[in-house]
Amino acid sequence: MHGRRSVFLLLLGFTACLNQARGAAAVQESATELNLNMRFGRMEMAMERVAAKEREEFIRVHKGWGGRVRIADCELAGLRMTTKEEAEVSVRVAWYSPDEQELRQTTLRQTWHDHKGDWLLERETRIDGDVGLMGEKIVSVAAPHRENTQFPTVRLGD
Repeated sequence: MHGRRSVFLLLLGFTACLNQARGAAAVQESATELNLNMRFGRMEMAMERVAAKEREEFIRVHKGWGGRVRIADCELAGLRMTTKEEAEVSVRVAWYSPDEQELRQTTLRQTWHDHKGDWLLERETRIDGDVGLMGEKIVSVAAPHRENTQFPTVRLGD
């Protein structure tokens, strides 16, 4: 009798681990799909992976993507299951403003929730890197012009 109980508990533990692995794989697939669609400006397809209550805010925050903000690359940098039905995904985004042509990098934290087998984005926040990707105002500060420099800047075509 004790042997059967041990086998049952072992199988129960294995099943729980397998379900968690399936959940992690499913959220990773959903996050990859959303971020790839956002990178290439396929907003309609990306919106399928955003929870209905968050769609309006998501559109507001990402309205500059493809216009004042160009996405050079997106990569998933980490995934952590916080509960069986919720996960946090870190996304590293390389981007630039067409006016400046300076490559910037911002790391986002996305919170995903399992809605009956369908993983949807519930929240997205900037956690590190350059400001401006998520609709924040970018303030550019020009370098001070110095007349008395040892090696003056020479510009061609002036």
